[in-house]
This record gives sequence, structure tokens and C-alpha cells, in this order.
Amino acid sequence: MATIRREIHLNADAGRVWEALKDFGAVDTRLVPGFVARCEIDGEVRTVTFANGSVAREELVATDDASRRLVYTIRSERLKHHNASAEVIAEGRGCRFVWTTDILPHEIAPYIGSQMDLGVEAMKRNFG
Repeated sequence: MATIRREIHLNADAGRVWEALKDFGAVDTRLVPGFVARCEIDGEVRTVTFANGSVAREELVATDDASRRLVYTIRSERLKHHNASAEVIAEGRGCRFVWTTDILPHEIAPYIGSQMDLGVEAMKRNFG
């Protein structure tokens, strides 16, 4: 299994970033505008359309307000396994955002990693 991890510092209050992250159906407007073009929510499943046109159905697994951690999974024919977590950690005047994805097959890891890089850049633009 491939593990992809991205960790960045944001110049924004951890509470503000957490509120955007846990608003599962508003990822396109609150967390990563420009990276996610559209998001439709149906219960605990969101259908995300990315700026490059790809679409994913992401299912919410857990949110934990105490640790500011959210977990989601993607189920698709192309993926044997996908599990991702995102965590917001207060750090000085800003926060650290940690995004980890475990994925199979290994061959798709470079694509997922490049998408995560674009997501991180969108967060930096959004939160500083």
C-alpha cells in the first residue's frame, strides 16, 4: 500500500481551518476553492468535481472535533483501497495541516500525490 503525506503550515487560526475542513459538503467553497470546482452532498457522501474534470465520490468516515481530524474514503472500480485523513494542529499564530492518504494500487499513487499537491496549493491561497 502506498502512503502519501502532505504537511503544510497555514497562516490562519486552527479553529477557522477546522471549521472549513469539517464542512464536508462545502470543500469547493470553504477549503480548496479552485482545486475543487463543484461539490454535491448526499448525506455523508459528497461527489466532488475537480478543476481538471475528474470526479470522485468521497464518503465521510469520521470527524473528531477534539483532535480536529476528519477521515474519508473513496470507493471506485479503479481503486482497491483509499483512505484519507486530514488534521488541523494549532501552531503558533497559525496551524499545521496534515493530509495522509493510503492507496492501492501503488501505480495510482503519483497521480493522487499530484492532486494532493494541487489541493495544498489551493489551501495556501485560501488561508495564507
